[in-house]
Amino acid sequence: MKDRYSILVGLVFVAIVVVALIHGVPGGGETLGLDRQEARWPLPEFAVPNAAGELEGDANVAQDDCSVGELPCPADARRRPACEIETPGAIRVCDLFGRPLVISFWFSKGGDCVEQQDIFSQVFSRYGGRVSFLSLDIRDDRATVRSLVRRRGWKMPVGYDRDGAVAGLYHVGGCPTYAYVYPGGTLESASIGELTAAQLGERVDGLLEASRRAEAGSA
Repeated sequence: MKDRYSILVGLVFVAIVVVALIHGVPGGGETLGLDRQEARWPLPEFAVPNAAGELEGDANVAQDDCSVGELPCPADARRRPACEIETPGAIRVCDLFGRPLVISFWFSKGGDCVEQQDIFSQVFSRYGGRVSFLSLDIRDDRATVRSLVRRRGWKMPVGYDRDGAVAGLYHVGGCPTYAYVYPGGTLESASIGELTAAQLGERVDGLLEASRRAEAGSA
């Protein structure tokens, strides 16, 4: 039994590593949902096209208004931070920080990741008034993602990370990866792997309870 367990764990680990290599997750960082994350890690800001919309382009992952460390910032290095853009058709993660948030990172070549978004949509329908949800596709063909959203009737917002910049920023190394986020945009916890609707619901209930405790502790 121990040998079978060791083999299973090894295969899961190899799968995660292969996913990370394929999708360009940078080395030297902790894999979201696999390694221990810093307590209340502030989520990096990003803005992405709504997958079902017409906006094209890569994600904006700018955390500040200058691409270099010079002061004052040279005119040709100035930029608009991700959460300050006003581009129609873009989803800004900061707009979802007003309540607890669950992000699902996925791609269509990752096992049952598409089916996991069906479950994500079901849970969104149950908690959508109390919790924000964002499904974020990583580097799939845009037409494929649009078709999935339409054919499968997903109700939650679906963003499109065309070049994998957000996945790299968050050190996503498996599919699906879930991030559970406190109001205000700091990480409560994360997980990798498939969940049933009941299991994801339990995670969301845990996030709501943790958010209530955090709010009570800061009052």
